[in-house]
Amino acid sequence: MPPGQFISVAEETGLIEPMGEWTLLTACRQAREWQNMGLPPIKVAVNISARQLLRPAEFARKTLEIIRRAELDPGLVELEMTESLLLQNAEENIAVLNDLGRERIRIAVDDFGTGYSSLSYLKQLPIDTLKIDRSFTSNLPEDHKGVAIVQAIVAMGHSLGLRVMAEGVETHAQLHMLREMHCDEFQGFLFSKPLEPARSIELLRARAMPVQSDRRLTG
Repeated sequence: MPPGQFISVAEETGLIEPMGEWTLLTACRQAREWQNMGLPPIKVAVNISARQLLRPAEFARKTLEIIRRAELDPGLVELEMTESLLLQNAEENIAVLNDLGRERIRIAVDDFGTGYSSLSYLKQLPIDTLKIDRSFTSNLPEDHKGVAIVQAIVAMGHSLGLRVMAEGVETHAQLHMLREMHCDEFQGFLFSKPLEPARSIELLRARAMPVQSDRRLTG
């Protein structure tokens, strides 16, 4: 079931908080299980809802507790949040995200460029990755305006010391152009459609040889 069919209902009813905690715990436990099977450590990225960040300090406490329960290295966890979400209660969020950063948990800005962008807060927020929204990459390389926007985001991200990921990569032509623009990471159906954990094992084993410097599984 696509997220658009249930996320809004879950947020309205308050169910998104227990669902979000379950999702994070399940992802972390799965990553730990893969390591126990002999696969290389892999980074997992989990989306965070606005409802989960209503009480930032409590969110940080629960997040750390969940990662410890899963016995996963916090450095392998990345939390994905939208720009608008990060800018709600910005001062408090900055403090809490700094606390998570000290535990080596990574923060990614999801769908970058589609929300309310505040460059003044971008330099203050303790984020590690900018994820370029698929609306800017889907028509590459023909979309010249899209090319210009992606180049600008990559240049800005790198100048701030951030990694830049391109979402929605579905063709080799897109991948080639994004590599030429020095994007650091890529996400999309060109690599794989969503898979159940059992079917992911073959993909992870195949990509473990040769060993790559920065593996990730987003979900």
